[in-house]
Amino acid sequence: MGAGMDPAEARRVYLDYNATTPPAPEVVQAVRDAMSQAWGNPSSSYPAGRKAKEHIGSARESVARMVGGRPEDIIFTSGGTEANNMVIHTACRHFHDSQATPGDSWGTPHIVTSSVEHDSVRLPLEQLVKEGLAEATFVPVSQRSGRAEVDDVLAAIRSTTCLVSIMLANNETGVIMPVMELSQRVHALNQRRVAEGLPRILVHTDAAQMIGKGRVDVQELGVDYLTIVGHKFYGPRIGALYVRGPGTTTPLHPMLFGGGQERSFRPGTENTPMIAGLGKAAELVSKNWETYKAHMQDVRDYLEAKLEASFGKQRIHHNSHFTGSKRLCNTSNFSILGPGLQGRRVLSCCKILLASVGAACHSEKGDRPSLILLSCGIPYDVAQNALRLSVGRDTTRTDVDLVVQDLMQAVAQLDQDQAL
Repeated sequence: MGAGMDPAEARRVYLDYNATTPPAPEVVQAVRDAMSQAWGNPSSSYPAGRKAKEHIGSARESVARMVGGRPEDIIFTSGGTEANNMVIHTACRHFHDSQATPGDSWGTPHIVTSSVEHDSVRLPLEQLVKEGLAEATFVPVSQRSGRAEVDDVLAAIRSTTCLVSIMLANNETGVIMPVMELSQRVHALNQRRVAEGLPRILVHTDAAQMIGKGRVDVQELGVDYLTIVGHKFYGPRIGALYVRGPGTTTPLHPMLFGGGQERSFRPGTENTPMIAGLGKAAELVSKNWETYKAHMQDVRDYLEAKLEASFGKQRIHHNSHFTGSKRLCNTSNFSILGPGLQGRRVLSCCKILLASVGAACHSEKGDRPSLILLSCGIPYDVAQNALRLSVGRDTTRTDVDLVVQDLMQAVAQLDQDQAL
């Protein structure tokens, strides 16, 4: 049984940890403690207010440590969506502000991203394009590697480019993107651009899926911005944005205006309990991520071997195995081949497995296959049958045995229906 499951679902096995994770018991405790002991306004000087301020400061240090940054580089947000929108908003604003004199015009800001980004990057860009406020290039991923290749991203850069935003790891395939190499190349390019009087290109990565499953170090990655999403690593449903020297080294423009909290970058009375919970979740990651990663990889590899052994290698198509690409330790995207075995239909016949066919945000899209899988070169009929299983810190091999057995009975039932 997955951690944090309702007793009524005790016989279910949750394998959708890329969609969300249950808060760790230590996180729940930290939230509860902050709610009861640090309920004061952090801007106030009386004890409960000072206590709240201490909780926030301590959490900021923990989140910074988790990603290798400094506490002053962390801005708390409502979640990943806000953090991603804030980066895009900042890049466009900075593009216009950087023009030498008010009369100058570089034209319209241009942003480069990949064709497999989360909606919280793709949709704000599409909206800006629709309003004529920005131009955007969605670089297709390589069908050989499943990655947004560095050379392809660089080839999309124009004189008006102000931001490159590439996710650290894809939520559906688990493929890890070459962000470190991309940052190095963009930084070298920026030195030449400054000499030519062209706008600086800022580099952003959405690390929602990578944190807690692999090494995330902003110094190593060399990015200007990195998005942090609490509920993907057993924390609460808030987030944070890492900014390399906000407002000094790296621009950051607020989208909201108010009481001046978060150094006016993100005003609004701080959500102390959730911030405390995020800090605790970050502590757990800093201390244990290598153990988490080894465990999840072992269980995921066992799952894929068990699927092949049970259904036969010919009947399982791995949608996230790409030559030369690394992927998240916990993610398995596969299709069980055969007519009438669309992912959604298979899941509806499962009695034990709780999972999804792809990103939870798109779960209302019927039997249409994932655009991400199609853009990775997975054939339409194979992509239609896709299931994305993502294991967690507490998933066991016994859970996997139950799930594979469940999938076998679901497929047998659908095969029988198909034969009628």
